[in-house]
Amino acid sequence: MTNIAGRVREAFRGDQRIDPDALIARVDAVRRFLTAVDGLLPDADLVPAHTLVERAGTRLALSRDHTVVALAGATGSGKSSLFNALAQLELSPVGVRRPTTGVTHACVWGPLEGANRLLDWTGVLPRHRFVRESALDGDDETALHGLILLDLPDFDSVQRSHRLEVDRLLGLVDQVVWVVDPQKYADRVIHDSYLREFHRHRDVTLVVLNQADRLPQAELPRVLDDLRRLLDSDGLTGVPLLATTAIDPAGMVGLRKALERTVAERQAALRRLAGDVDSVVAGLDELVGSARRPAGPDDAAVAGLNRALAGAAGVPAVAEAVEQAYRHRAGAATGWPVVRGWRRLRPDPLRRLHLPGPTGDQADPAESLVAATSVPDPTAAQRSALGLAIRAVADRAAAHLPAAWPSVVTAAARSRLNDLPDALDRAIATADLGLDRRPLWWRVVGAVQWLVTLAAVVGLGWLVLGYALRVLGLPALDNPMVGQVPLPTLLLLGGLLAGLLVAALTRPVTRWAARRARGRAQQRLTVKVADVGHEYVLVPVRTVLASYEQAREALGDAAHR
Repeated sequence: MTNIAGRVREAFRGDQRIDPDALIARVDAVRRFLTAVDGLLPDADLVPAHTLVERAGTRLALSRDHTVVALAGATGSGKSSLFNALAQLELSPVGVRRPTTGVTHACVWGPLEGANRLLDWTGVLPRHRFVRESALDGDDETALHGLILLDLPDFDSVQRSHRLEVDRLLGLVDQVVWVVDPQKYADRVIHDSYLREFHRHRDVTLVVLNQADRLPQAELPRVLDDLRRLLDSDGLTGVPLLATTAIDPAGMVGLRKALERTVAERQAALRRLAGDVDSVVAGLDELVGSARRPAGPDDAAVAGLNRALAGAAGVPAVAEAVEQAYRHRAGAATGWPVVRGWRRLRPDPLRRLHLPGPTGDQADPAESLVAATSVPDPTAAQRSALGLAIRAVADRAAAHLPAAWPSVVTAAARSRLNDLPDALDRAIATADLGLDRRPLWWRVVGAVQWLVTLAAVVGLGWLVLGYALRVLGLPALDNPMVGQVPLPTLLLLGGLLAGLLVAALTRPVTRWAARRARGRAQQRLTVKVADVGHEYVLVPVRTVLASYEQAREALGDAAHR
């Protein structure tokens, strides 16, 4: 995106007509900008934009058939005399005591309907409003119908309230006529504090050198040339510059013609608001102006965040517990039935962490209401690593953003930091660790173990029964022979040896399967904690970046005339 302020300067044309619909669209774009950055950027930086939206909406809703022009100047510049000369009535007091004008006076050409609403908005008191209508004038004043002329207090008044009133009204009027006199036309106050600030309102600015009659005829062109040079250095190139004198009607012709042209065009209010938009957009350009779109957090930063989250959540400890739990449960399912009961007396490793216990276990109803585990709390090093990872995500995401935004992105990345421990704990507690089903081979091996154990029990029972019969002197049982070994003895010894052999053969398989179960559990846990990182860190960051993009787009729309 090209520089917005540059586009504003390129779009500025003092003689072009302003399309009201296009102006409304630009103001609406500023409103969209404010909506996008609401709560993100400091309010102090957005005051001019909020003021513009409010003032523009109000001014466009009021009369467009009236043009509000203010006469502004320093003490003794003669603006009140010009005000009276234009009105051809003594409306504003003129005197030698300074400051003479303490309040704003208004003169309205034409009917008051619509004008009073504008004057109410500008805050001019009803007793200081005058109507310039007389049957004796005939059609002499028709060309100025729709003009609302204001005589402002002196901006260099010793009374602060006067200066504040001038500054307030200069932000509301449609056009400003700056009145200077031959003695103080180069005064730094008017140039540094006012004229230079109006360089984006050149098309609604007019400068008059009043009291020109006090200069010798030969000096007037030199003074006007010097004043033009000063205006050009203020950025007001092309602004009309007129010489006036209130005591000679001929010395008012140029100013009156300029006002008649302004009233006839009905463009001053629109041009003033367009200049306000230009000024606001140029100020906001520093907040969002960037030639590159934000790419967001890169893969490396996200991977680092996921590793730090896994460490803080205790994923390695839980994965190790899964491996131990697998071996524990596999031993209970495939071990020699004679010692299975003893194994079940040992606590399940996952149950010690308040994680899902052996298959078929039911969690306590009270515990199920809130997922909470006994996974060890993260160490100081793990907490520090997580903080650095979050900061890295924010830094990468804000790498190409203007200076106002990196801190906003960082704050967004850390906005839910206090909620992360509970969220990670819930993720671990609700994760599918892959131990909810018994593998088929457990069932097969378990069945074999029961079978050989049953054979050993049968053999043992057979031998005990034969011994009891011999003790009682009863006829002995017939003991079939398998080779040279009696069948009962073969059943007993074969069952015991087979059980031990199956257990020995099963143990390495169990260790291999437990390691696989650990790897799968670690992957699933990593995905779960990554989801937490996405929701609690990445989503807030990307939300801010989306707001930045919306603000950037809105400001680009506002920059187009």
